[in-house]
Amino acid sequence: MLYLTRKIGESIIINDDIELTVVDVRGKSIKLGLTFPSNVSVYRREIYERIQAEKAAAAAAGGNPDAPPADTAEDASSTADDG
Repeated sequence: MLYLTRKIGESIIINDDIELTVVDVRGKSIKLGLTFPSNVSVYRREIYERIQAEKAAAAAAGGNPDAPPADTAEDASSTADDG
């Protein structure tokens, strides 16, 4: 794992087309801003793990494991403060 120190307003660039910016720091919470291409999926870890579990369950049941769950479609493009 790579550890970096950044201040508010500072960014890191990943693969030339993903930018992660520290927007705010309050106590133990950090607000991050991400700029990324529309073909890149970005999920909070708990959402990603749920999607993977649902894909595995669908594959085991003979369904389409590549179909994203309907209720997580907005998470990747959400700009709301999820805290």
